[in-house]
Amino acid sequence: MSDSLTHRLKALSSAEDFLTFFGVPFDEKVVHVNRLHILKRFYQYLHKSEAVPGEDEVATFRRYRELLMQAHGDFVNSSAVKEKVFKVFQDADGQKAVPVANLRESLAERRRAAAA
Repeated sequence: MSDSLTHRLKALSSAEDFLTFFGVPFDEKVVHVNRLHILKRFYQYLHKSEAVPGEDEVATFRRYRELLMQAHGDFVNSSAVKEKVFKVFQDADGQKAVPVANLRESLAERRRAAAA
């Protein structure tokens, strides 16, 4: 990717900035709820995408735009819970089971430490 495109991308900070820069039409409600998920999915798509040697800036821009459109589209008819972009959603659908015995033991240890 050329320095020109790289420089412009570094100036972007929000999902809205990226979507606007790449000319991707977006639903503000979808972005408001899923902005981090969209950017994370975009990064995942970029990471998986194979770079084409000697690809020019226009081709790179187009490819990035396609991937960002795909990332946004993932959340138009789905949700963060269903898409499981972040680890918290990947682990047992965001729920962790902690045995009550472990909580009791932890509480007892804290009480002993406080009394000492």
